[in-house]
Amino acid sequence: MGALPVAAEFLRRLDVAGTVDRLCPGRDIAHLTHGQVIEALVANRLTAPAPLWRVDRWAGEWAVEEVFGIETELLNDDRLGRALDAIAPHLTEITDSIGARAIGDFGIDVSTFHWDMTSMSLYGAYPADDQDAEYPRIKHGHPKDRRYDLKQIQTGLAVTGDDGIPLLSRVIDGGAAEISQITGTMGSLRAMAGPKEFLLIADSKLISYGNVAALIKAQTDFIAPAPAAEVEDTVYAALDLDAATVVDYTPARDEGIPAGARETYRVLEDTHLLAGPRKNDPPLEVRRILVHSTGNAEGQQRAREKRLAKAREDLDRLQHSAGGRYYNTAEKIAARIGVITKTRRVAGCLHTETTTDDAGRPALAWHFDEDVLQAEAAVDGWYALLTTLTPEQAGPSEVLRRHKDQGTVERRYGDFKGPLAVTPVFVQDNKRVAALITVICLALLLFCLIERQVRRALGGDQKMRGI
Repeated sequence: MGALPVAAEFLRRLDVAGTVDRLCPGRDIAHLTHGQVIEALVANRLTAPAPLWRVDRWAGEWAVEEVFGIETELLNDDRLGRALDAIAPHLTEITDSIGARAIGDFGIDVSTFHWDMTSMSLYGAYPADDQDAEYPRIKHGHPKDRRYDLKQIQTGLAVTGDDGIPLLSRVIDGGAAEISQITGTMGSLRAMAGPKEFLLIADSKLISYGNVAALIKAQTDFIAPAPAAEVEDTVYAALDLDAATVVDYTPARDEGIPAGARETYRVLEDTHLLAGPRKNDPPLEVRRILVHSTGNAEGQQRAREKRLAKAREDLDRLQHSAGGRYYNTAEKIAARIGVITKTRRVAGCLHTETTTDDAGRPALAWHFDEDVLQAEAAVDGWYALLTTLTPEQAGPSEVLRRHKDQGTVERRYGDFKGPLAVTPVFVQDNKRVAALITVICLALLLFCLIERQVRRALGGDQKMRGI
């Protein structure tokens, strides 16, 4: 029986079967409604995730008939596939309706949403001509797992600041740019939240002229890091660290170590002008919180030292080989220098000189520009957050603290890809892929609601094994 009774109770409270059946009515003569099948699939993900062709075996081993009143043989893969086909045209309506019900039934605070996207690499050819253009397509993109050899599908989650509940989910084209998803997400969240205003927190993909303009027009506040190209290094280099305010914030990973060894954050504030793509676009002015992290600074310094050390080894080796069998011309030395500067990322600080003696043998001299390296070190640890929150709503330190909760959505993706096993996907039709991933997003919603209820019931410092 395991957790099936718990899953069934939460499915009932969210009215998952009723919502699916209202939007996707089946035939009167069917032994099971589409809603019943989707509930079974969600329950499977919460107990022992299995491919569609093994769900009936899972149902036979678990008390599915006793808890859900579903006979095992009815959950064959053909029936599951038909249910996925039925819900595919209504995925947004289903997830948004169930998310809205969760807000009311569980009293979830929707004053803050964290938005992020992730990718799921899929094995298989998935030819473009065989995919349904009405649904998110499986194609090559920018995979988070760096499997560029595989096609992918993407999903987006908006989770609440209140216990990280994923109230909104979307399945997205494998090749879609994350920056293009913000305005649609904002509109859906506004519909879900109703008259309540909310703060949208996201990564740097949120920052574009169009997105910021739409958010300002809709009077939706946001916090997001400025893309690296938006802030010149000279801005950071000119900042006075001693004038920055120390933030009363301790990362969770540092709570068990002495105060002197913890990562420290400092903040300054100014304004940022976001230029439009056209000359006649009025610039958008937003608050800019300039953040310095000692942890980031140390990490960047170590990375630079490691990069320079490897470049130094490569250049010393090339210097000793110059004029020999492999590097007997200036052209070959120049080609090798090009490879080193690109792979070690030292083009800005490396100075080289290749000379040739009377016999035509080349020689190499090189050095790193210390002024350039000091300029790089001056910006270590700095980054910028952009926001439309007013100083009265949140001071610079509070803006940073709120943004630090963005890790909530990343942890939910860990649940999504871990215990709920969103991959591998054993279906070939992109329409069914979108429907199955949506079902797993619903399972994630239940997963998080159950966790929230248990934690609140325990209270204090009590813990429950397995949560």
